[in-house]
Amino acid sequence: MPLLNANHLDWLRPDWPAPNGVRAVCTTRTGGVSVAPYDSLNLGDHVGDEPTHVAANRAIFEHNIGAQPIFLTQVHSTTVLELNTSTPHARAADASMTAQPGVACTVMVADCLPVLFTTTHGQAVAAAHAGWRGLAGQDGVGILEETVKRFSALAPIK
Repeated sequence: MPLLNANHLDWLRPDWPAPNGVRAVCTTRTGGVSVAPYDSLNLGDHVGDEPTHVAANRAIFEHNIGAQPIFLTQVHSTTVLELNTSTPHARAADASMTAQPGVACTVMVADCLPVLFTTTHGQAVAAAHAGWRGLAGQDGVGILEETVKRFSALAPIK
């Protein structure tokens, strides 16, 4: 399994005023082991790729970000999941948040948007999968409103 330094990959890093210790990255398809049509760094276990390739790609990703990513089963909902190191992969939700260092909130996007959150001092982070169904939500409360509400309860503004 290739282990690459994220600085040498063409991954995208947002230019945002995040506090020290809070990092974000958007992967591209390069740097993994999957073969066509999933080549190369496919992180999705729901698209038909060889499970061993997805596991190897996720290990490459984890090694390069230096944190434990938790992958959701995104269902275009308003469900927000609080993560820790024992949270299993594949829980149904469209946003996640954590106050535990070393845990990475992940979202997969194609034609949807990733929306990232952090507290001023970086003690908590969140990531939301913002597709139109999740944005529309139910009764006027979408995934972003629900994430802000849950995130504010996790890390109250001081």
